[in-house]
Amino acid sequence: MSLFGGKRRDGEPEAAATALGDQKRDADHPAARTQPAVGPGAGNPPMRGDSEMANIGKSISIKGDLTGEEDLVIEGKVEGKVDLPQSELTIGANGHVKADVHAKAVTVVGRVAGNVNGSERVEVQATGVVDGDVRAPRLIVQEGARINGSIQMDDKGGAGAIKQASPSPKPVGPVGGEPRPTP
Repeated sequence: MSLFGGKRRDGEPEAAATALGDQKRDADHPAARTQPAVGPGAGNPPMRGDSEMANIGKSISIKGDLTGEEDLVIEGKVEGKVDLPQSELTIGANGHVKADVHAKAVTVVGRVAGNVNGSERVEVQATGVVDGDVRAPRLIVQEGARINGSIQMDDKGGAGAIKQASPSPKPVGPVGGEPRPTP
């Protein structure tokens, strides 16, 4: 510690040097070690409530069926079937999914080639592409998003197969007149 000028020989102000020394000393103390921050701003997967989302990284490629009961973020490639009926699914910007997808809530930021069923909602963000049919009670499509397929919105969402169209009624002749021959 210097008596005059508040600087040490290395030119660093005395107060800053003391603070750095305290940080170095405190970092070695077991009570000072903390868990890293978790959340979207910390570079970790997003969280819903108090549970983390599982993450399939962009270098991961999976062929087969995915099932589970926790929220999932797909940044890699998945081919097969994705079934998360009680969970939220996010296909990230790097995600490429070639599968039929069923989840409680589906958010598409990347690309899906297959049908997308959301029992609560489906969201296709501006960079998202869906090449397949979409079925959900609520649909959010941002400007720039692409959906190449049919859209069905009903209260049942993705709870089952898409119903077949009912047969059209048979044509009836004119009211009060003679029946016309059918062409």
